[in-house]
Parts: sequence; C-alpha cells; structure tokens
Amino acid sequence: MSHNSFGQLFRFTTWGESHGPALGVVIDGCPAGLAISEPMIQEKLDRRKPGQSKYTTQRREPDQVKILSGTFEDERTDGLRTTGTPISLMIENTDQRSKDYGDIRDKFRPGHADFTYEQKYGIRDYRGGGRSSARETAARVAAGAVAQLVVPDIKIRASLVQVGPHKIDYDRFDWDEVNNNPFFCADPVAAEEWATYLDGIRKAGSSVGAIIEVVAENVPVGLGAPVYGKLDQDLASAMMSINAVKAVEIGAGFDTAEMTGIENADEMRAGENAPYFKSNKAGGILGGISNGDPVVVRFAVKPTSSILVPRETVTKTNENADIITKGRHDPCVGIRAVPVGEAMMALVLADHFLRHRGQTGREGGIGF
Repeated sequence: MSHNSFGQLFRFTTWGESHGPALGVVIDGCPAGLAISEPMIQEKLDRRKPGQSKYTTQRREPDQVKILSGTFEDERTDGLRTTGTPISLMIENTDQRSKDYGDIRDKFRPGHADFTYEQKYGIRDYRGGGRSSARETAARVAAGAVAQLVVPDIKIRASLVQVGPHKIDYDRFDWDEVNNNPFFCADPVAAEEWATYLDGIRKAGSSVGAIIEVVAENVPVGLGAPVYGKLDQDLASAMMSINAVKAVEIGAGFDTAEMTGIENADEMRAGENAPYFKSNKAGGILGGISNGDPVVVRFAVKPTSSILVPRETVTKTNENADIITKGRHDPCVGIRAVPVGEAMMALVLADHFLRHRGQTGREGGIGF
C-alpha cells in the first residue's frame, strides 16, 4: 500500500494500524535548529486523545509520544534541537480490544472502508479498520506540532461549528471558549445544547456528522502558486484526507454559488502601510496565493460508520447478512477532528512556507 506521505519540502509519512503495537510518523524536511520537546508535542496530542468525555470513544489511550530521531541536545539550554534529518515519532497502542471485531471479520460494515479495501488489496485488517481507522490521525497531530515550529508566527485555531442540524451562532463566537467544553466549540450556548442532543444520539446507538472551521491568522502574503501548487488546493487535499471527511470549503465556499459578483468580491482600500480587504469571502486566498487575510477552511465529517443499530450488509462470499458493530466508537467523530484540522493546516502552511522561501528567497510578500 503506497500513498502514505503528504507534502513536498516539509513531508511526513504516517505508519501503523489501529490495533497494532504502535503507530507514528516520519517527518522529512524540517529545518535544523528548532527547539523541540516531547511535552510540546504531547500538549497537542492530549487534545485529540480518546476517552476524555462521554461524547467520544471510551478507548483509553494515553497517546504518549516518543521522539526517536532527528534531534540532538543543545548544550546552551540542555533542551533538544532539530538536526535537519528525519524526525521519527512513535505512539504506542495500549488499549486495543481486537476481540470486539471478531464478528465482522467476514462482513462489510456499511459506510466503512471494509469493502473497498478488500476489493483493492485482497486483504484487510478488520480490527478497527487498520489504516482506515481515525486512530491514524494521532500521528498527524504529532507531525502538526512539529510543523507549527516552522511557522511560529502563524496562529492556528479551530472550532466545531455544527453538529448534525444544530449550528453555532456566530454572534456568540469566542475563541476563548473552545477549550472550556468537550466539543471544542467557540459558542458556549451551542455547546450546552449539543450535550443534550448527543446524549440522545449516543443512547440510541447511532452517530451524527459535524462541520469544523479552521482559521490561520498572520499568514504572510505569497504562499501558494497560481496553477498546480495552489494553497487552497493543498488545503482541500489535506482536509479531505482526514478520515470521514466528505466536503471542504474555503472562505465563503458553497455560499458563493448564490452570490453575485458584487456580493462576492472582497473590495480593497489603501491602508497606512499596505492595502487591506474590506471583507474575507475569499478565505485569505486569491488565485491560489495567500493575500494576508486569515485563511479560513471548513470541512464536513460524516457520521461514524460503526454504530450499534443493526444494518443490512453482505459477507465476503456475497451473502446477505445483518451487522452490529461492537466496540468503542465516537457518536460524533467530528469532535476529535478539531485538533486534526489544526494539525493539517499547520502541515500545509509549513510546507508552503518553505516552498515560497525556496522559490523567492523571502519569507513573505515583497511589501509596499
């Protein structure tokens, strides 16, 4: 199975399975001399790890990261610095319950990757889905923490903005609220409403989808390229690569289909030191190149495919069957996708930052 890598100059490759002994990531292209530590990476992983509330899977994984390569002690600070060589990070699996999946080894779970994996490779890891499991995203979050070191001035934040049919009220949007509730939601009122709603979904043995919004501020002008290296192109690819994601939009996104040219264009005015945009429907990207405004991406996550409600399916021998997926699963996988979205934003921006510097010799636009 190929295609386990992403990025060009800042490139990462994830490895491991949901129920294997460990999973991890190898990062190639990280500049030398950056201060790095396991606690810095662990802080990001702790936001994604399972079992933190009744609204996520109850699998208990500490997700403790280990740095295996690519660093050396800094004699001046006694800390670690990147050496410019590949950085290998490992996260051990400690709470696998593979027996939960014995009943589905010969059945295909509706909505899951079981059927396509079996058809393509002739073999699949039915224990939690193997490589198709969202467990793989722990490695991405670890890599994203390293990517943030490359672009330290860029502030990346994300919020859950919709669960099922229930949306936030942007008039109540407050980034400071994101870490005050189990949903990573910037609207505290919506978070309280979602708690009641998801209790019902969870008790019914079902699941529900969600939308996550990721915003990057202080992005320099000039990241991206006009044709096949568009910043929004790579962001869409990055977000779509996250498990269960079925749609991605940049800026006003799908709403632009209902707009006129007058409504959609972000008008410009002369500022004290540089031009500025009066609005940001473009999501901070014009012609595939960042324009200095916040980069705004939203992605939709489908309901978790593994549910306790009986579903119709077929077996490997093409016989009709019913299936109930046992085990521990998220009633809304979108909750833990919030830090994953932040990580993918950081990984794309770090890669484009290095690509821009390599093309132009500069770290941002030429200025005015």
